[in-house]
Amino acid sequence: MKVVIVDDDKKICRFISGFIADNFSDISVVDITHDIESGYHAINKYSPNLLFLDIRLPDGMGFDLLKKLDSINFKIIFITGYEKFAIQAIKFSALDYLLKPIDPEELTKATRRALEMVRHEEENVKIDALLENYNEKKVLKRVILKTSECIHVIKVEDIIRCEADNNYTFFFLRDGNKILISRTIKQYCELLKPSGFLRVHQSHLINVSYIDKFVKSEGGYILMKDKSQIPVSIHNKHLIIKELESLLYR
Repeated sequence: MKVVIVDDDKKICRFISGFIADNFSDISVVDITHDIESGYHAINKYSPNLLFLDIRLPDGMGFDLLKKLDSINFKIIFITGYEKFAIQAIKFSALDYLLKPIDPEELTKATRRALEMVRHEEENVKIDALLENYNEKKVLKRVILKTSECIHVIKVEDIIRCEADNNYTFFFLRDGNKILISRTIKQYCELLKPSGFLRVHQSHLINVSYIDKFVKSEGGYILMKDKSQIPVSIHNKHLIIKELESLLYR
């Protein structure tokens, strides 16, 4: 497998290159570049199988480099300092990342995952979702939902609600489909909150755009536009009402 490294930190480049040479006999680093322009030419020249890409480069963001390419047919491992939203966007677009300073064990794991990735997975689908997610308002537009059968690219606006089932989460969509994901509902709460989602119960996360009405009697519940009836947590019912009013009139 051919590897290209794009990072303006030369020490990190030397470390990754040396580490791969010492630990992965079937991987070859074919070029090391330090900015978007040279990285773009290296990718077109060598057609790598794997790209190590710094998010912040001297002439722009690593995402800008990806936007210049006609297609993405290689695995990407991002390198970054702690940038919370960038990491969330990468994580939920099903891509790998390494935090600086780079931990050798994490580098090993990420590289092995790249080697083991199924060749026919469409990286273009993931990159499109990533670039759309990484926007100035920091509001997700698409989310990747992986099942054992396939990879779903879902518009956030098409998600009516999420429902927890132990360590799994059901996604209920506008077209009537239901997708089961092997992640907990907690992992989606903070990610979807800026897009108008509200956790009204331990097991329920809803898109406020699909609220039909809030019924205060019988302990309180929310009736969604798909006719589903969602219970409201008793312990923070007044806080939820306040938050609902705030979200609905924004």
